[in-house]
Amino acid sequence: MLRHAAALLALVAIPASAQPLTSAELAQIDQAVAKALVETSVPSASIAIVRDGKIVLTKAYGEASGTLEAKPDLPYQIASNSKQFTAMALLLLEDEGKVSMDDKVSKWLPGISGGNKITIRQLLSHTSGLQDFWPQDYSFAAMSRPATPQDIVDVWAKKPLDFQPGDQWQYSNTGYVVAGMIAEKASGEPLMAYLKRKIFDPLGMKSVHDLDDTNGPAFPHGFGRFALGPVRQVTPQARGWLWAAGELSMTAEDLARWDIARINRSVVPADDWEEQEKTIKLNDGKDSGYGLGVYAGTLDGRRKISHGGESVGFLSTNQVFPNEKAAIVVMTNSWSGDAYSRIARDIAKIVLPSSQGKDSTVAAQAARARAVYDQLVAGSLDRSQLTENANYYFTSQAIADYHSSLGPLGTPTSFEPDGKPVLRGGFVIQGYTIKYPGRTLDLSTFYEPGANGRIEQFLVSPGE
Repeated sequence: MLRHAAALLALVAIPASAQPLTSAELAQIDQAVAKALVETSVPSASIAIVRDGKIVLTKAYGEASGTLEAKPDLPYQIASNSKQFTAMALLLLEDEGKVSMDDKVSKWLPGISGGNKITIRQLLSHTSGLQDFWPQDYSFAAMSRPATPQDIVDVWAKKPLDFQPGDQWQYSNTGYVVAGMIAEKASGEPLMAYLKRKIFDPLGMKSVHDLDDTNGPAFPHGFGRFALGPVRQVTPQARGWLWAAGELSMTAEDLARWDIARINRSVVPADDWEEQEKTIKLNDGKDSGYGLGVYAGTLDGRRKISHGGESVGFLSTNQVFPNEKAAIVVMTNSWSGDAYSRIARDIAKIVLPSSQGKDSTVAAQAARARAVYDQLVAGSLDRSQLTENANYYFTSQAIADYHSSLGPLGTPTSFEPDGKPVLRGGFVIQGYTIKYPGRTLDLSTFYEPGANGRIEQFLVSPGE
């Protein structure tokens, strides 16, 4: 039997490749996770945090089962977070010339309702009209017996369409089963094998398992409760049910590796990332808010690419903030309670800059800009603060000219940001107005995102 939730908070951490989180931030994160687990009676959570494009924390809290302590290297079931991988497999197959997003389903599979009208793109964007086989937040009777993809297709994908393709957005696990079958037919190999070869191995994602293989004593158990009753271990679904709609288990760290690839536009072609994140318009022109296997929207004004996952006894969320080069992964082993979303919300408040934090960042960057300006006036430059391109720009001649032309002006009377920072080309752009008695200069700076982002551009020119 599980011990009282308050006793579950034994913490295990894996050293991260970088550690910009302060001790105060770490304490706040621990407190937020502990509070959420206690208040929701969720047995455990495993988290990963990406900041400035690097994994800065992987940590597990609580008990993965009655006898198994939660550890960061234990794979949790990510369920529908798997959809982005299924969708990416088909985008890669399109790159190989084996499928097209605009192929009709009937080209690949016979007998699917509306197959002569539904495209692969509509399967992946939940606009196909195929009825969802698992809308419930509990496992129904048929899920106690093993199923194949064809079994699911025969029951649900041959029913009348819920709507004409493209008319509505309606989440459909059935559509992803059909998409997975097309991916296997086009690639000539099992979906998991294709993903391993194209994505998991190149990213070093060594923890990935078929979800059904993690329903055992060596892995976290799924839990739930009836109303406010005791927390109980649940019976997992039989094999085969989630498959291409949610077949993966992995560590929070490995899912964060995927998030970093998304941020950096690496591992797969950049246009595939763009295609996946581009929201689909319905037939009437309305924006669905969903791309190909991911939601695309904003949180507090920040662009966010995200998805959630639910399997029997597990809930998770994966949230990526590309412009901030940040990501938050939270996995829990109970499907009763909202600990996973509470934890993600609270971590976002801690690790993402608030409006006040943004003002502080602007002030900090202004201080950096002034320091670099003063160096150039003096004829020196700390090159460690510059990107490769900026170092290329600042030749010895450039530094000499800055020194000889700016030095005689003396000390500026003011050095102020000009407007608010904006994003362009992956950089934070901030202008400054530098005033001298009878003279004004403009300074254009580009920074890498993040409080310690290196300088990409530092150009002084005459002002008005």
